[in-house]
Amino acid sequence: MQLTAPATRRTGIRDTDGMAVASFILGLLGLLVLNVFLGPIAIVLASVALWRGTQRRGRALLGLGLGVADLLVLALFVQADSTISWSF
Repeated sequence: MQLTAPATRRTGIRDTDGMAVASFILGLLGLLVLNVFLGPIAIVLASVALWRGTQRRGRALLGLGLGVADLLVLALFVQADSTISWSF
């Protein structure tokens, strides 16, 4: 007896499309706040979405680029201030 419907191909595509959009949004937010956490998450989500064959390839690539940019911004802040946290 099966309680839920089996996953179809369309469900898998929708999931990967959602991962591509989520990587883009998290990468964009990571430029502003919490880049040490959001950058790697954006990179992983974009990589998984690309590996699974998302139809939103452009968004996944943007998310991947923004995730890398998040880590570069973090590295610049660390170099400028010699610490991971911001001082006010």
